[in-house]
This record gives sequence, C-alpha cells and structure tokens, in this order.
Amino acid sequence: MREKIYVTRAIPRPTIEALGAEHEVIVNGQDRALSPDELRHNVKGCAAIVSLLTDRIDGPLLDAAGPSCRIVANYAVGTNNFDIPSAIERGVALTNTPGVLDDATATHTIALMLAMARRIPEAERFLRAGGWDGWKPMFFIGADVDRKVLGIAGAGRIGRNVARKARGFDMEIIYSDVAPNRAIEEETGARFVSKDELLTRSDFLTLHVPLLPETRHYIGAHELGRMKPTAILINASRGPVVDENALVEALREHRIWGAALDVFEDEPELAPGLKDLQNVVIVPHIASATEQTRLQMGEIVSRNVLAVLSGRQPDSCINAEALTHRSAPSAAS
Repeated sequence: MREKIYVTRAIPRPTIEALGAEHEVIVNGQDRALSPDELRHNVKGCAAIVSLLTDRIDGPLLDAAGPSCRIVANYAVGTNNFDIPSAIERGVALTNTPGVLDDATATHTIALMLAMARRIPEAERFLRAGGWDGWKPMFFIGADVDRKVLGIAGAGRIGRNVARKARGFDMEIIYSDVAPNRAIEEETGARFVSKDELLTRSDFLTLHVPLLPETRHYIGAHELGRMKPTAILINASRGPVVDENALVEALREHRIWGAALDVFEDEPELAPGLKDLQNVVIVPHIASATEQTRLQMGEIVSRNVLAVLSGRQPDSCINAEALTHRSAPSAAS
C-alpha cells in the first residue's frame, strides 16, 4: 500500500526518488524552515516524516500526524530536535544518519583550524577590498600548526577522525571525555587528560561533544579564561556547547587568539558583535556539505523509512522501545 511521506525541506533527488518508488512523497516547496504550526498542518495523515535538525519533533507534532505516523527520520546525525519520550509513548521510531558524516566533518574541522591559524579568510577579504600593495615581511602573520598541541573535547567517531588527520601535522594530541577511549590512544597516541588540562594546554581546542544538558555551554567565560591567550577554539559540533556571548567578549578582548565556528547557539542568528570581529572564522553550518556525504545521508534516510513502513527494523533507530511499543501499524489508533 502506498502511504504518505512528508519531507520537511528539499533534500537530494535520489532520496526522493527512492521513497517515491514505493510511496507518495510530499516535499516542502519553500526553501526555509517551516513554523511549528505549518509543520503540524502539513504532516496530517503521513506515515513517515523526513525531518531536519531545525524541525522540533514533539508530542503535538506527532499527534497532528496521527496514528498512521510510524517513523520520523532525521536527515542529520544529530537528534537534539527529538522529544524521545513522546515518540516512544506513541510508538514512533526515530532515526538518524550516523557514520557517514565523520570524514566530511573531521576534514572540515581541520580546514577551519588551518583557515583561522593562517588567517586565510581575513587575508582574502583584505585582498578583495583592494588593500594589498605588495609583499611585506610582517604581513598577516598567523599561528603555526605543526608540532602544536591539539586538544579534542569528545573522542567519539569524529573526534578520533580529527586526531588521525592531525597526525599529519605532527601535533601532540590530548583529549577529554567522560571516560578514556583506548581506540583513539592506540590509533593516534592521544593522551587522556582532565577538562582543565585540556583547556590550559591546548594550542587548538576542537569540540566534538554531543549536545546534552551537561554539555550546554561546555565552553563559557570560565573555560575561555583558562585557555592560552594564543589558543584557537574550533566548533563544528553543536552551537550551544559554546556560550557565544562569552566567546565574543573573549575574542574582542583578545583573551584567546581566535576561533573558527561552523555552528551557532541560536542558528541562523549570531551573537551580537560576532560577525564584526576579524579574529574569528564563521561559516554557515556546512561541515557535512559534500556531495557524497549528502547522498549517503539520503540513502540511510530512505532505507530507514522504507524498512519501517514495510514492517522491518530500521538501521539506526535511537528509540528501539518505540518499535516494541507499537505491536502493529494500527496499534496507536
């Protein structure tokens, strides 16, 4: 039976075609995030929803979709937009796209590190504005990367990937997490340290922690005050792990050397004054924006949706309890 699938924003065509081969697919035709009211109206009667991190998936939305809704598949590795208990209560599977973003995000992290260290965006802006009048020996002096200390907060898949790539720069790698990770130590020679040592020793500090209540503002005014004045902070994880207002003040007062950010605390808004600073690289949440990565994300989404709608287990369900809560597609009715 062909059922309705709602896609909250345009994603790669092959994913839409894979879903559309078996079901009716409706895609949000507006190139913007929809309001909660708009989403609730649009998902009525849908058996599946393909969502983005910008979409809050909660009880009222699932109730608006109705008892036919059996899966919400995030086109993202993150899951902080999910109200997991509400989905379990209603027997709705929640899935994400883990693994396929690791290489792209880790490479992007290294790119941010190099861009800030060598002041590449700042120098390009200067050149494009017509400010260059010839080579000078003290022109746009940047920070060295080779043989410096790289601190990694969060030694999961992406943090480990960053550490592997950083070995090419002969960096000393230290990391902090809830517990030691033997894999990153064996692969890269990284050393487990306390959060305070991570802050005080890192020349480059890159964040790869999940967004949880205990990691919100993982880096705030206190932590920024513990960092070296020559340190560079890099965040390609989740915006709210950094207190953005505190970071603006630290950068403005040159209490750290610089920062490079792919994500922000209140996207798409930026903290006041952030975009006016020269000692920060800011890009609009593009860590996973490679053609191969986005296609692979879509493949996982389509597999998960088609599996659940045909009564099979999805590949990457984050709330397995929902699959047992709903004994049959009509159990919530």
